[in-house]
Amino acid sequence: MQERSRVRLWLGRAGCALAAVPLACFAVPPAYPQSASSPDVASGQPVPVEQPLPYSHKTHVALGLQCRDCHAIGDPGFLAGYPAEATCMACHSVIKTDSPHIQELARFSSEGSPVPWKRVYRVPDFVWFSHASHVVDASVECETCHGPVAEREVLFQEKPTTMAACMACHALNNAPNDCDLCHDPG
Repeated sequence: MQERSRVRLWLGRAGCALAAVPLACFAVPPAYPQSASSPDVASGQPVPVEQPLPYSHKTHVALGLQCRDCHAIGDPGFLAGYPAEATCMACHSVIKTDSPHIQELARFSSEGSPVPWKRVYRVPDFVWFSHASHVVDASVECETCHGPVAEREVLFQEKPTTMAACMACHALNNAPNDCDLCHDPG
């Protein structure tokens, strides 16, 4: 009798463990990076992404630059790109030329090399995302997804790019939430 109880107990525990496996699959953090920002372990706050050159969005927006002046959405519209070094040098060939950081920017420009900026936001490779669909077609403001960048000296991921966050935004704005809108059904 005692043996049967032990077997039932073992089977009961094994059954609970097996039932928990599908749920655990959803709780496992993704193997791909969501962004270059990661929370500070002690405070839980996001850590700004260290860039190869310092850049203040706050300073440049205060001068009248708009997001799309620097972050053009080229064909096919998936990415909002980084500015060409020549774009930066249009002003910085005469502004702050004594700055070591501007001199480094000038070096990248003269060599025809892109500044190796680090991404702040990233969606997984299996997700289809188009900046053109959001910014151009739907007139979504950049701040909706990227936060108050115009107030930032340095950037970090302020808003999640998770499926739940995107679906909630779509629901709030009466946009479709069909699976094949963002995922290739194959």
